[in-house]
Amino acid sequence: MLHALAGAALLPSGVNAFAATAGAPGEALKDIAKRKGLRFGTAVGSGKAQFGDPAYRALVERECNIIVAENEMKWQALEPARDAYRFGPADAMLDWANKSGMAMRGHNLFWQAEKWVPAWVAQVDFGAQPARGAERLMRKHVQTVCAHYGTRIGSWDVVNEAIDPADGKLRQNALTRPLGAIDQIDLAFRLAHEYAPHAQLVYNDYMRGDTGSAKHRAGVLALLAELRKRGTPIHALGLQGHIGSWDESASAGREDMLQWRRFLDEATSMGFDLLITEFDVNDRRLPADIAQRDAGVAAAARDFLDVTLSYPRLTDFLLWGMADHINWLQTWDEAPRLDKLPMRPTPYDAQLRAKPLRTAIADAMRAMPARKA
Repeated sequence: MLHALAGAALLPSGVNAFAATAGAPGEALKDIAKRKGLRFGTAVGSGKAQFGDPAYRALVERECNIIVAENEMKWQALEPARDAYRFGPADAMLDWANKSGMAMRGHNLFWQAEKWVPAWVAQVDFGAQPARGAERLMRKHVQTVCAHYGTRIGSWDVVNEAIDPADGKLRQNALTRPLGAIDQIDLAFRLAHEYAPHAQLVYNDYMRGDTGSAKHRAGVLALLAELRKRGTPIHALGLQGHIGSWDESASAGREDMLQWRRFLDEATSMGFDLLITEFDVNDRRLPADIAQRDAGVAAAARDFLDVTLSYPRLTDFLLWGMADHINWLQTWDEAPRLDKLPMRPTPYDAQLRAKPLRTAIADAMRAMPARKA
């Protein structure tokens, strides 16, 4: 949680700088990023308001040189019933990306939370040797998906959200129970390396810098350390970057960013690259006034990005949607605005007009150090 979102009456010192910076977008974000060796992009969903909307597609094409499917490459979307594959929606987006000069990331091969594992997986009889049965199923999934996409996908979120933020321990699901949680994760990366040897393999999670996320951060670091010890073929840590007010704990402001930097220092010291994979800003504790709220969101983003983009090992920066009306936070009931107003978590509003957050993103990328060639 960042100091810019600590409470309805508390706005950061940088707010005035973002109070009137919406309007004409200027230079494309992808071009600003490219000069520093960074790829900039967003998640795209297959629905009418995103991939189905020519105006939204045009915005993405203008601003981005990399995309990721919001849900369409997840296991439950690709194989909603056993052996009933549904590649069409993701394939359409990948074809569009290729024609538009955009790369596409793969998200994700395994989502660890029990509720996001396909329901049919929990009904599979793994036989007298359940560990071998679970391994066969995992192998079939990875082989099928990676063979289908081949080298068109150069980066995969292999394992998503394996750590329970409440206690920092590994989540359990229908695959971890027969295999063991750490062994199942290790196997996922080894299978991904076997069937997509060209690809960057990423562990992706939503830990933050605030006190309430301390156990989550510690659990992620412990997982990364164990995988490194085992020689697991994992290359990078995906930082989802869902920043903002996610609980009711007091915000420490500067201390949050110090804790976040310590976390990134530890991850990179193990040899991992970094990506921002799902960036947006939860504005639930900012004022209702749009000008104040947009300024607070922009200032919070700048605080986070100035720290996170300072790491030259971070070479991809993706948002979880370019415009407010299509962002997942509009329907996320676990951390809503108490006044029930629509959130404004992205760089463009529902009419696809640029907001102060876009300026903050552009300025942060201009200020960051260049990546190595």
